[in-house]
Amino acid sequence: MSMTTGTQTWVAAGPAGTVGSIHRDGEGFLVRVRVQSEARGPYPTLEAAKRALHAALGPGAERPDFREH
Repeated sequence: MSMTTGTQTWVAAGPAGTVGSIHRDGEGFLVRVRVQSEARGPYPTLEAAKRALHAALGPGAERPDFREH
């Protein structure tokens, strides 16, 4: 029996709309910030990826709301 790991996506939304996303691929999480072309990561946990995306938004940015998509 072989196991297949599916992908999961969380969309990050702030007061101005969608600001980025987190993608689970295998054992790690990749972060994509809407205004940047390169993905960041991989991060070992979803919580670490959420913190990284929030930090990438810059000083004073509100923590976005994360929803699985």
